[in-house]
Amino acid sequence: MIEGLNPALLLICGALLIPLLPRGIVRNGFMLALPVLGLLQLWSLPHGQYAEMSLFNLTLITLRIDSLSFVFAVAFLIAAAISVIYAWHLDDELQQVVGLFYPGAALGAVLAGDLITLFICWELAAISSVFLIWARRTERAYRAGLRYLLIQVGSGVLLLAGVVLHVRATGSATFEHLDLSSPGATLIFIAFGIKAAFPFLHNWLQDAYPEATVTGTVVLSAFTTKMAIYALARGFAGVEILITIGTIMAMFPIFFAVIENDLRRVLAYSMNNQLGFMVVGIGIGTPLALDGAAAHAFADILFKALLFMSMGAVLLRAGTVNGSQLGGLYKSMPLTAGLCMVGAASISAFPLFSAFATKSLILEAAAQEGHWIPFLFLLFASAGVFHHAGIKIPYFAFFGHDSGIRCQEAPRNMLIAMGVAAALCIGIGVFPQALYAILPYPVVFDPYTTTHVITQLQLLAWSALAFAVLMRTGIYPPELRAVNLDFDWTYRKLLPALSIRVWKELDRGWMGLTEAIKCQFNGLMRILFLHHGPHGRLAATWPTGSMVLWAVVLLGMCVVFYYV
Repeated sequence: MIEGLNPALLLICGALLIPLLPRGIVRNGFMLALPVLGLLQLWSLPHGQYAEMSLFNLTLITLRIDSLSFVFAVAFLIAAAISVIYAWHLDDELQQVVGLFYPGAALGAVLAGDLITLFICWELAAISSVFLIWARRTERAYRAGLRYLLIQVGSGVLLLAGVVLHVRATGSATFEHLDLSSPGATLIFIAFGIKAAFPFLHNWLQDAYPEATVTGTVVLSAFTTKMAIYALARGFAGVEILITIGTIMAMFPIFFAVIENDLRRVLAYSMNNQLGFMVVGIGIGTPLALDGAAAHAFADILFKALLFMSMGAVLLRAGTVNGSQLGGLYKSMPLTAGLCMVGAASISAFPLFSAFATKSLILEAAAQEGHWIPFLFLLFASAGVFHHAGIKIPYFAFFGHDSGIRCQEAPRNMLIAMGVAAALCIGIGVFPQALYAILPYPVVFDPYTTTHVITQLQLLAWSALAFAVLMRTGIYPPELRAVNLDFDWTYRKLLPALSIRVWKELDRGWMGLTEAIKCQFNGLMRILFLHHGPHGRLAATWPTGSMVLWAVVLLGMCVVFYYV
């Protein structure tokens, strides 16, 4: 392979060449070759810094490979390859180009060794990814894309402001651990938090991802948020506020996901939940916790892509992903149903599936450091994710009541992509040491102890029993066509309504003020006209003698005052 060549350039430059290639097997083969060659290039480069350059007395490191960036880069390239296979049936140049350009930009951010290169790739990823939403070519997708772009570019503006302040304060643009007490680092932290979907900053995810195309949602699920997780792990490992933030992130989406009807939106909430585990690991900051955050990000990219791919196949064939309209699809789509079950088992951390081997690293690190309250909340969140992603998704889509929908199985290329992701999910679960070997720190942990396996099975069994009881008793929230209000209601509905009301009141007050001033002015003009008008007293003709008399009186008064 080429010494010092950034694998991200292979994806970015290669994506721009796609329209020049003939449609069909040649283009599809070229698209798949790009992430494969990128993975080979990444693997061939020793850890170190490459492609250094100087700009305004600052050293830019456009390619840095170390133990942290390597594991995220491998996951990104695998996800890019899977998404290419999943989209082979498409004949849409826009999605084909963006489907590789956007992963290339995200990969460039992960491999960036300085904050300026990070910012450039950050913005390239934000701007390119919105076209995966707009490619659906509906009014809802257009509006959701505008909101998504506004928030993503806003994150970039904050990042740029933070970088400028940080460089002025330190004289260096190197991307390393940042001191949160400085203004620049604080702005950078908020920028990362927006991308990572922190609480109250998260709604762009549930708003935009379900409105993307069938294949676009799969691509979006893998990169933006994981790019932010990497950035937090690189810049803010050990910042304790992240433990609280991550715990809240893991908890609150459970309740929204349970009542949500759109199954792709359920998975978007589930993404918030899983990101919370990673953020907690970063906040703990120990080697085991950071290993857990990186490992769980790797696994989440795969099983979340698998679940989004299965729901995308359902949307393609059935025309909807609303739980209230689905059910019984296992009869028409048995392979998709089986692969979805693998993704559900993986995200639920069943033994022999991926999250069992990755999530346990974070929980173990929390226990070792004595963070018992977050530990207990994360256990509850683990049970909750089994409810909404492990059970709800396959149950309402493929089982449950029979909706009567009969359709074709997913296209072959989709099944292949889902099969590859499912195989990797099982492979990580069965052979966790293979993933542990590429993590940032040496892992001395065995997830398959008797205690851990039995504890996890008990947690899953009680969670399944609770779901069954709630369903049998009718307490479980039914799948209804409804709009669930989240925090974005405050700035999409409440604040605009309040601003309109405030503007009307201000306009009414201004009109009243101007009317009062006008009345006072008219009154003053009437008084002036009364005295100075053509018939006013001051306009009358005075005799000369009277004028001389008054002049002498005034002069006399002045003389008296002067001498007295």
